[in-house]
Amino acid sequence: MTALPKGFRAHVANIGIKDGSDDFVVIAADGPCAAAAVFTRSRFAGPSVVVSRANVANLRLQAYVVISKNANVATGAEGRDNADEIVAAVAAKVGAAPSDVLIASTGVIGRQYQMDRIRAHLATLPVPSGTEAEAAARGIMTTDTVAKVAVASVGEATVVGIAKGVGMIEPDMATLITLFVTDAAIDPDVLDGSFRQVMDRTFNALSIDTDTSTSDTAAIMASGHAGPVDPIAFEGALHEVALSLTRQVARDGEGATKLIEVMVDGARDAAQAKRVAKAIVNSPLVKTAVHGADPNWGRVAMAVGKCSDDTDIDEARVVIRFGDQEVYPARLDDAALAALGRYMRGDEVLIHVSLGIADGAFTVYGCDLSDGYIRINADYTT
Repeated sequence: MTALPKGFRAHVANIGIKDGSDDFVVIAADGPCAAAAVFTRSRFAGPSVVVSRANVANLRLQAYVVISKNANVATGAEGRDNADEIVAAVAAKVGAAPSDVLIASTGVIGRQYQMDRIRAHLATLPVPSGTEAEAAARGIMTTDTVAKVAVASVGEATVVGIAKGVGMIEPDMATLITLFVTDAAIDPDVLDGSFRQVMDRTFNALSIDTDTSTSDTAAIMASGHAGPVDPIAFEGALHEVALSLTRQVARDGEGATKLIEVMVDGARDAAQAKRVAKAIVNSPLVKTAVHGADPNWGRVAMAVGKCSDDTDIDEARVVIRFGDQEVYPARLDDAALAALGRYMRGDEVLIHVSLGIADGAFTVYGCDLSDGYIRINADYTT
């Protein structure tokens, strides 16, 4: 069991939003915390995002509340009023100002909350007392197959993160829903800067299916109970937790059987490396080749070539590798091909592309594409 850091408690319950699994989570601190958050840039952002973006603008929070299996998106003024009502009720229970509560929602779009069930639960909501991060992680799941939790230490403090999300994932800020808590004492502005840096290198480097969610929310609260920490060491611990969660989400992508890691180096700068890496990891042809353990490097070359505005990419300087094995421009003999086939049948595949331009580098994460993805999403609401 992964314990929440000092100063935090959780409440997890099933209130019947969709099925018999847990769907309501509160994580609360015993007082206001330094906080930071980033959200979707979708033009269909839900009321949860709108309310939470305003509430965390002063870099302070005291509680998270998450409702899963209903996104509360495209629900108009009623959806906004419902989000405000839930925030106010949770705030009253945990002794916080409503403006210090972040609400996140995930699930089906276009349906109002079942407020009769939510109000009934809020009326008897206990003061959060749980300490198990895994329970909270299970409570925010939708089509996830496993709970996603990660932890790291920094000095006397710990950083704990949970995440949900396996589809509709191509972050354009942070991603899906991922919540962090730490008992480190850290300046809010420093926390905000570190959090954004880490999100850019982890969750913003993730793609399952190229689709940006309407509800993406990533946030962190720092209670300060473990005392001050070195800011650089703290960012390293936060990155460790966020990267673990990023990889867990990629591995659990809807219908996925393999984790794909794409590393691009030798680029003009990190931005170019990320652009090329995303073109590769988002290619359905690359994804299906990896699913079939087919070392078809031509599809990788195709994806690199799609970056047509990057006129400094020259195929004569490009090197493509699967794992440690160079596949272009080298030609493989039968023994090397057999070894590569065995590698491609593993549950993790690294695609490494060197552009031969300069020293820019970036790594992104994704998964293969199987018929399971189609089955899950063909009848998601029915």
